[in-house]
Amino acid sequence: MKNRKITTNVLVRVALLAVIATVIKQFGIRLPIFPGFLQLDVSELPAVIGAVISGPFVGFLVVLLKNILDPIIFGTNTGGIGNFANFIMGVSLVVPFAIVYQKRKDAIGYLIASAVGIVSLVIVASLVNYFIMLPLFTRLFMPMETIIGIANAVNSNVTNVFTLILFAIVPFNIVKGLLTMILGFALYRVLRPMFKAISQ
Repeated sequence: MKNRKITTNVLVRVALLAVIATVIKQFGIRLPIFPGFLQLDVSELPAVIGAVISGPFVGFLVVLLKNILDPIIFGTNTGGIGNFANFIMGVSLVVPFAIVYQKRKDAIGYLIASAVGIVSLVIVASLVNYFIMLPLFTRLFMPMETIIGIANAVNSNVTNVFTLILFAIVPFNIVKGLLTMILGFALYRVLRPMFKAISQ
């Protein structure tokens, strides 16, 4: 009975955090320093909180469920490609963070884990965009020349796929990762007693 209660509590926690993440995702913003097709949001924040409370698998589930709920509730104009990319990037940030955080559950551990998560996000985002997402997107939606042109209008250093990754994808994901983890750390400091009380 106790194990069933714990499982039920975790499932409820995952569902609640995923719904919050889905809502947060709708409030993404476009920053003038990045191409218009890169929209900044902190919808991984609830997954980070879930990972702090209950570990890597809960963080993973929150990211997964968010990207299932999002197109169902709010629709998609990318045929699910955007949600697939969001899932991959979210997992690459949250899961490494959570694994490292499990080794040291304090403020220093949070900061070290955040650095690991952000580095993981940047590496995965670069490789996945270069080899999978950009080729797929150009095949289905718009030519690579158009994407390069949009990015070049914001940053003249972007002239090909490699520089698109280097000067747009990489800094965008650094900003996204930093913002998510800074907000997460602020919540961590405020809610730490509650996290300890409900951590499983």
